[in-house]
Amino acid sequence: MTNQQRTPNWNLEATYSELPGVFYSRVQPEAVESPDLVILNESLAKALDLDPDALKSEEGVRELAGNKRLEGSMPIAQAYAGHQFGNFTMLGDGRAVLLGEHITRSGTRYDVQLKGSGRTPFSRSGDGRAPLGAMIREYIISEAMHGLGVPTSRSLSVVKTGESVQRETEHKGGVLARIASSHLRVGTFQYAAYQGSEDNLKELADYALNRHFPGNTGDDNPYLSLLEQVTRRQASLIAKWQLVGFIHGVMNTDNMTISGETIDYGPCAFMNTYDPDTVFSSIDTQGRYRYSNQPGIAEWNLVRFAEALIPLLDEDQNEAIKKAEQVLSGFAATYQSHWQEGVRAKLGLISEEAQDQHIIDDLFDIMKKKEADFTNVFRGLTLGDPESTGLSGQVAFDQWYKQWQVRLERQDASWEEVQALMKRANPSVIPRNHRVDEAIEAAVSREDYSVMERLIEVLQHPFAYTDEQEEYNHPPAGDEPYQTFCGT
Repeated sequence: MTNQQRTPNWNLEATYSELPGVFYSRVQPEAVESPDLVILNESLAKALDLDPDALKSEEGVRELAGNKRLEGSMPIAQAYAGHQFGNFTMLGDGRAVLLGEHITRSGTRYDVQLKGSGRTPFSRSGDGRAPLGAMIREYIISEAMHGLGVPTSRSLSVVKTGESVQRETEHKGGVLARIASSHLRVGTFQYAAYQGSEDNLKELADYALNRHFPGNTGDDNPYLSLLEQVTRRQASLIAKWQLVGFIHGVMNTDNMTISGETIDYGPCAFMNTYDPDTVFSSIDTQGRYRYSNQPGIAEWNLVRFAEALIPLLDEDQNEAIKKAEQVLSGFAATYQSHWQEGVRAKLGLISEEAQDQHIIDDLFDIMKKKEADFTNVFRGLTLGDPESTGLSGQVAFDQWYKQWQVRLERQDASWEEVQALMKRANPSVIPRNHRVDEAIEAAVSREDYSVMERLIEVLQHPFAYTDEQEEYNHPPAGDEPYQTFCGT
């Protein structure tokens, strides 16, 4: 059987389309001029029970570009609202089309979405297209996040379109195939609440419960359980971001998922030099979404989620507000618990002592004052190689290091056990911004995909500490400010 005769084995349903029509518009992806596959995530394809060879065939690439309709698909653009940099607005998928939900043989359901697939009723003045470089960037970063164990949407493929996209300058066009547990957002519920129909809001909430939290559908107050579950997942997610130095860049409520997955990799980046005030996004001029503010913004977004759910939490609005406030009051403690557990693992602290917080705080103070590299400090500690932290020889760090060593000796664990814990918590490699840019430049400008492929291969196993990762550990030369752009 030839590749052209094989089928990818898509198994699509469209349950989101069973919600009231106010939540979406039926659309069709706009065909592109000359679709050509840039990269296919073969391991993800296999995990989804799809045939990689069929996806790479001419017909498969046409499907991934939006030129050919997938069997069983019911393409829609989702409607939602959102607080963008604190300002509420009505939104929707302006350059993305949800094809449907793929069901694996094990019964797991995943959204399949094409990003950069043309105009929709929500495009406003946009063209609905995406620059190829931005789509490659999302592919690299989302797969790196998956390797780091951070809940995330994933990228199945990037296809170049053979067309140009006009932004500040002219760019090559691209289409990303994105896989996610769902694309339900806090902004989706804000949209439902703004529409003013409690029936529609209830249908949306029931859908979210059935899809993501079926064990809570029979609770005495399932909608309060929904708020609790989303709050817990977001607290865990943001802690994971902080522990690897990830900065999302645009934490609007329409970019916060109900599933607890990271989504919408626009102006995101990983921190090199440790600085809690780090901002990369060119549009975040006030630093609203800086690294240190991410937990607080997540909590702020969850308050907006709770506001949308108020009509469902209790018939008495005052009682509903009290119930929501009680749930939300637990966010900070839940986040702190996840962060503490993670940072203790990063330092190999298996037992607990009262002075541990001082050890943690002192290290971060030193890292900030000495402008140390976030990832390489913990990598050096993990390897038992203080020289490679970039801090060795500094009086404050040398004193701290001795104190930490004494602390480790007091716990009933060998260095091998401590190091094993630290290796599971501290990546040897992250998607350094200059390395990501290097891969994009080679792919877009020279159609050299080998740089991208090597980088992705290294990022798939960030905790491996292999020799191949060594060259990817180095931060960029110089200290030029780094900026990211959203690509819209």
